[in-house]
Amino acid sequence: MMKDSHIAKSVRLALAFGAASTLLSAGAYAQDVTDQDENADAEEKAERITVVGSRIRTDGMDNPTPLEVISTELAVEQGLNTLGELLRTSTVASGSNQLTAAMSVGSVTEGGAGNESISMRGLGANRTLVLLNGRRAGPAGTRGQVAAFDMNSIPVSAVERVEILKDGASSLYGSDAVAGVINIITKKGDESAINFSANQPTESGGENYRLNGTYGQAFDKGSFRVVADYRLQQELARGDRDHFACEQRYLIDQATGERADPIDPRTGNYHCNDLPYGMWLWYNGAGNYLSTIQNYDYDGSKAAAGLPTYNPVNPGDIGVPEGWYPVGYDKLTDGWLDADHPFQDLQTMVPRTEAWSLYAQADYDLSDNVRFYSEILHSVRETKINSYRQFWEPYIPAWAGLVPGWEGDVYLDPTAVTDHSGSVTTIDYTRGVVGLEGSLGFWNWDISWQRSLSSGTYDTKIIMQDALEMAANAIWGDPCEGEVSPISQRACYAIDFFDPEYVRGNFDQGTRDFLFGMDHGKTIYKQDTVDAYITGDLFDLPAGTVATAVGVAYQTDSIVDTPGEQTLQGNSWGMSSAGITAGRQTTVAAYGEIQVPVLRDLPGVYSLDLTGSARWTDVNTYGSDTTFKISANWAITEDLRVRASRGTSFRSPALFELYLGDQSAFFDQRSDPCWNWAERQEAGSINERVLANCQADGIPGDYAQDFGSGTAYTGGGAGTLKAETSVSEGVGIVWSSPEGTVAASVDYYQVRIDNQVDDITGVSILNLCYRSDDFENEPFCDRFTRNDGTETGNWGIDEVYGGYVNVASQYVRGVDTVLSYQDDTPMGYLRLRLDHTIQIERTYQQFADSQPEQYVGLLGNPRHSGTITASLERDTWTYTWATRYAGKVDNYGEYIKGSATTYRLTPVYFKAEAPTTFYHTASVSKQFENDIDLTVGITNVFDKKPPLGSPAYSYTTGNAMMYSQYDQFGRQVFINLNYSF
Repeated sequence: MMKDSHIAKSVRLALAFGAASTLLSAGAYAQDVTDQDENADAEEKAERITVVGSRIRTDGMDNPTPLEVISTELAVEQGLNTLGELLRTSTVASGSNQLTAAMSVGSVTEGGAGNESISMRGLGANRTLVLLNGRRAGPAGTRGQVAAFDMNSIPVSAVERVEILKDGASSLYGSDAVAGVINIITKKGDESAINFSANQPTESGGENYRLNGTYGQAFDKGSFRVVADYRLQQELARGDRDHFACEQRYLIDQATGERADPIDPRTGNYHCNDLPYGMWLWYNGAGNYLSTIQNYDYDGSKAAAGLPTYNPVNPGDIGVPEGWYPVGYDKLTDGWLDADHPFQDLQTMVPRTEAWSLYAQADYDLSDNVRFYSEILHSVRETKINSYRQFWEPYIPAWAGLVPGWEGDVYLDPTAVTDHSGSVTTIDYTRGVVGLEGSLGFWNWDISWQRSLSSGTYDTKIIMQDALEMAANAIWGDPCEGEVSPISQRACYAIDFFDPEYVRGNFDQGTRDFLFGMDHGKTIYKQDTVDAYITGDLFDLPAGTVATAVGVAYQTDSIVDTPGEQTLQGNSWGMSSAGITAGRQTTVAAYGEIQVPVLRDLPGVYSLDLTGSARWTDVNTYGSDTTFKISANWAITEDLRVRASRGTSFRSPALFELYLGDQSAFFDQRSDPCWNWAERQEAGSINERVLANCQADGIPGDYAQDFGSGTAYTGGGAGTLKAETSVSEGVGIVWSSPEGTVAASVDYYQVRIDNQVDDITGVSILNLCYRSDDFENEPFCDRFTRNDGTETGNWGIDEVYGGYVNVASQYVRGVDTVLSYQDDTPMGYLRLRLDHTIQIERTYQQFADSQPEQYVGLLGNPRHSGTITASLERDTWTYTWATRYAGKVDNYGEYIKGSATTYRLTPVYFKAEAPTTFYHTASVSKQFENDIDLTVGITNVFDKKPPLGSPAYSYTTGNAMMYSQYDQFGRQVFINLNYSF
């Protein structure tokens, strides 16, 4: 076997999970060192192998930077099904809104549908580096914006623990480690087991099942392990939970304190204000014009109630066919507006996800001094999403006489609703590693090659733009019968756009065949990495041994995203068009790290160690830069220590940020900051600077006409983007009782990012323009075109040009606190742990002269969050109670008058706040003599529903707030059955 000193071996064990990782974390892995080694070198470096922690989480309190270690036993005890769920129990994630599978349902997100990633400190998933056994875990996902590792790619059953380094570490690990590092450690050894787990909500929908098996063997010269896993997450549909029911305005009358929402006379309940459908009439001078929206009287209730309709008297007056009524023009008729469709109950909240994976690893001693090792991971995930949407076309002047029964000086715009919306996403992810490690005297070396390949497809339900336009043109007399649509090549079908059944989504088969289809896109992301390093002891000082590690790395990344044919040709109605995203990047790096024991056994200095690291990185798409980090670990006594660190980071733009193919998307004109500004001024719901700039731009205060969606364009910033740079600093104090029963740590952190790369969307550009302090010279005001009102009062936005740009800065600071207790008691072995984080500041500053935007305290960004865990082991039983919590939040500071606004000139309050929220999990585990372990438990014990809010002022589905801190499933019962052999 390889011969080495105790310090070198401890360092090698640390480096085995992270190249050049951590002399600073070597102590956390001393459990891998044999008692014989420990006794032989105890006098030399005993303090470097002390571990303080518990069975579930170790504190990492001996490290010069905060390190949290989460055992996957936590997943068993708390009914957590995925790695993403496990990581969201950490305070580095609980203080900001995280990307979950549910969050990827309603919009296009980085990584595509079903992707789950972790954004440490809220700084972005692409600024959190994910390692798998100490080596980069390549990205996985679909569409052009692929950058982060998908937490679905590896099953939690293959994982032993997760280590979270809570500060920047680019000098140790390279680019992307701006916010910190997540290191996933897989299971090793010769344990073999079969495991089954299930989560069953007490209401139907959202069930989760998992079956996995692992087999491992260790022998004289090596070992191997194989893990196979299958998981099925059943869909949670909107109709499965009452709190997702059709959204209401959720307004409170300021005078009475009662709900101010309109009442729907058909139900007697507050009006459902979800997705309206009907006939839109756009004003063009009609004297009897009442409302934009006209609904058909499907059940006769409008006629029975005597609801007024149109009676043309003068030339140009509106006339409508029998059964059509204007709605939505006052509080009474707001209640009659049709916006509660059965399609909404079919909308996916948590997608159906089916995933299987195979993980294998092996190592073999080629000689006494050289060992071969390898890993292979292959996973397949399929995610299905159902949804519904509006669409509209054609745009017909009623006075032209083309549509029987409709007349007057208005334009007709039939707006229908359909359930032909959603997607199926499949991700094939493969990652392989081969390497050699060995020793040269007291030095140890490692060289490895890794390849990760993500191949994903995304099939999207679309509406054919050319077919819709062709059918609309047929109303004007253009040919249809015997013709085919120019792009989709479909046989033309004469659609009756003005049939009431059409607008509520009851389409005949000919309409479905002509308009609806699927678009098929594909994304391939490949990453290759070669890494080589050597580590060992340099020399001895009076205080101990100086140790070092040096190494080099070479990495290539490439992406090719090819959207579907219809998307490439801009033929998908109402959805983004996109070009092909293709690019390649090569990174070369050299790094070094040194740890110096400075003082030992002096008054007030039990020990003092300094650690320094530096990394030179060259990226062919950007250039080169150097990052560094220095940390100090000062043990005042054996039980009390102070730790501090300061480091710089450097993140070159990701491939999608450089090469994203030109994309276009549509946005609602109501997103215009100047929309109906006079009414918002009266309500106090408009920013003062926006108000002044809209007035300066000459936009009428009553401009509230919608002449169709605006178009926003975005693309990569190759040739213009600079690299992000950042500085991370931290200082903390750690104490443990002499007997090791109580331990506590308090760590202050702050991170500043400069030249941050962000995608400036169309709506963001509009806001940046009209929020500017220097409106006359604001460059963002040159990135869009606006109508001048000469065409029938149209002041709407036509086109906005966005894309990836460098912005000024992002800044976070806060305090992490850990308190733990563990000891034998008359009841059994008791463990208690509190993890609490306080976000002091998290600001985003668009430009150097912009006003920083503060996120802490807003919805999704609680100032206080954490977890409390208690467990009691008694004989073969273990009892666990876990509580996670998020502090109160609100968005009222974003508005001039706080929560005050008006509805139909009535002063009302809206709701955009959530109280401090607690969720509790209880479980019981039993170890049987026949190697069977059984765990049963309940998550969300008290069946707490997500907080409710006003949809216009918070992110909701129905009125349920959709932030990652809040549980959407409700109470669940879970079981985990494990048989070891």
